[in-house]
Parts: sequence; structure tokens; C-alpha cells
Amino acid sequence: MRTHTQNNFQQMSMTNMSNPEPGISKIVINLLKGVVYQEADPALWQHLLTVQTAVSEYVSVLGLFLLLDESEGYAFLKYKEPEGEEEPLPRLVGRRQLSYPVSLLLALFRYRLAEFDASGDDTRLIMSRDDVVDMVSTFLPSGVNEAKFVDKIDAHINKVVELGFIRRLPGKENMIEVKRILKAYINAHWLNEMDQRLKEYKTHLQGENSCDEEEVE
Repeated sequence: MRTHTQNNFQQMSMTNMSNPEPGISKIVINLLKGVVYQEADPALWQHLLTVQTAVSEYVSVLGLFLLLDESEGYAFLKYKEPEGEEEPLPRLVGRRQLSYPVSLLLALFRYRLAEFDASGDDTRLIMSRDDVVDMVSTFLPSGVNEAKFVDKIDAHINKVVELGFIRRLPGKENMIEVKRILKAYINAHWLNEMDQRLKEYKTHLQGENSCDEEEVE
């Protein structure tokens, strides 16, 4: 049964949908397309900071919430988990299928980012392709064809680039930057279970089903 407060909130939300503040529609469209970065569009980012509360209310009607990290300079939308017996809404932002090699890369990049932050030497984690190969090779179990895996490393790296978690440096294709947004997708709790996850990846790579996939939002 809906309460008076819930009905009022719904009416307010529908009013916000019908009469959004100027410029909110453009921001929401960009957020629905993917991550909004401060460095990519400083003007859009500044406007997002100004109308952050209004954007959060606007997207909440769609079953989404705004995750914004001002210090790191990024923002994106995530789905709210349905509460109680609520029926989940159709998804506007689809899940993405990740192969286990890509999942392994993400896990190792996140682990390396944690080590990098702990050192406090710099703000940008830059790695070479050779660094990535060495990092992955360390965790490959015996019996896996390392040469064959390394031959495919660029395809796996490119997939992580497509996901927006790393980027190749302009003019230096063999150098990549690990984006800090990875911290928002792979959180501290996930990181605490890293050892177990890496054992699972090793077991999986040794098996016959190394092409199985898992999902991330």
C-alpha cells in the first residue's frame, strides 16, 4: 500500500521529469551513454556539479542513481536494487559480458592501482604493454599456453579500453593509463577477496571452459 509520502514523492518526481531544470536533459543523455569525465568536457562537468541534486532526482524515477566522484572527476549511472517485493524496472543500461581473461586483467589492474595509491608517488598509474604481460604471466597456472595467451593480450587490453577502465596514451600505443574509475566498479570488499578470485581464475584457465563469461554493469 502506498503512503501519502510515497504518492507525494511520485508526484514530485513526475513533475521533475516533465519540467527538468535547463541543461539537465543533455547531462542525463550523456550519462545514459556512459561515463562523464571532467577532463573530456569541463563545461558539462561543471554544470553537472551545479545541478547534481536535480539530476539525481531526475534519474531516480528511472530506477537509477548517480555515482559522482568530484575528486577523481567522473560520474556515471547505476541501477538501484529493487527493495522487498518491488518489481525490477527494465534496464536502460545493459550488462556487459566479460571473458575470464578480461576479468583477470580488471582484477590485476585494480590490485595494482591499490598498490600504486598506497605508495603515494603520483596520481596517474601508467603501465607499458610489457608490464601488463609480466603482471598477467605471474598469475597464469601451469599447463596454460603462455605464448598463446600473450599473443591475445592486445585483444584483451583493447576490450578493457572499450570498457573505459584504461586508455592508451596518445602517440605511445604501448603505454596505458589505468583510470581511477575502476575503483568504483571494483570496490574494497571485492578487493579483499582478491586472492580467492585469482585462485578461481587460475582454476578456470586450467579447465576446458575458459571462454565462459560473467557480467558487470
